[in-house]
Amino acid sequence: MLAACAALAIGCGAEAQTRPPAAIYADPPADKANPARSEVLHIPSGGVQINGLAYLAAGPGAHPTVVLLHGLPGNEKNLDLAQALRRGGWNVVTFNYRGSWGSPGTFSFKGNLDDAKAVLAYLRTPANAAALRIAPERLVIMGHSMGAWVTSQVAAGDAALAGAALISAADMGKRAGNPIERNTNLAAQNMESLAGVTAQSMAREMAELGPYTFAAAAPGLTKVPLLVLTSDDGLAPDAQALVMDVKRRGGRVKVVHVASDHGWNTARIRLQTEILAWLGTLPK
Repeated sequence: MLAACAALAIGCGAEAQTRPPAAIYADPPADKANPARSEVLHIPSGGVQINGLAYLAAGPGAHPTVVLLHGLPGNEKNLDLAQALRRGGWNVVTFNYRGSWGSPGTFSFKGNLDDAKAVLAYLRTPANAAALRIAPERLVIMGHSMGAWVTSQVAAGDAALAGAALISAADMGKRAGNPIERNTNLAAQNMESLAGVTAQSMAREMAELGPYTFAAAAPGLTKVPLLVLTSDDGLAPDAQALVMDVKRRGGRVKVVHVASDHGWNTARIRLQTEILAWLGTLPK
């Protein structure tokens, strides 16, 4: 996640907290015929196979599925959220971008976009969807921090998605306008576990991300239901501007602001509650 985020309280339409659902604190009834399970995945992308893990929900038949993206470099992977969503009846697929956390290849921001698209294509392949009990028409993409930026860019070009959710989203495209020294410092603080890069090379790539802003994604995001969760990390204004843009264009958006930090360390139950509630509003 982006360690450089400065604390900043933004009043952007915070909503009353929803009562936590049972999936937060209780396991579902055991299903011996169709138990919950996990499957290690090796997903082709960019000439390599990136590492993934599918948390598969109990119960027969195909399940709605969330693809959950981590940030930069991804110290917070939100796996407590993955488990809660699975208890709520959703499959969750997590993965590591090329060149991160043991996935082969070289890390790059544009490569992250391609990796997310590759994961969606893999899950939509009929044989894979059947093996993992995935309902391809009910795929939701969701990301935290930089992963929310990836989510915004990928969802903008994929109207077949059932929804998209942004958690404390960082607009990496906007960083193209930063001084190179600022981006170098940002990269230096957020590059552990990343392969094939230096702080300088990451900063140079950030300078090329101008076409990949939230503003550029807004028209496409009107085609999918959108959840935007913001926190007191200094990033809320950019997310709120995106919300206003998508709403102005007629898009369907829910926005929730919670007074927590970038990693939602003081509001993990609230995070899970809000996401489960929103997922419950999506078409079945």
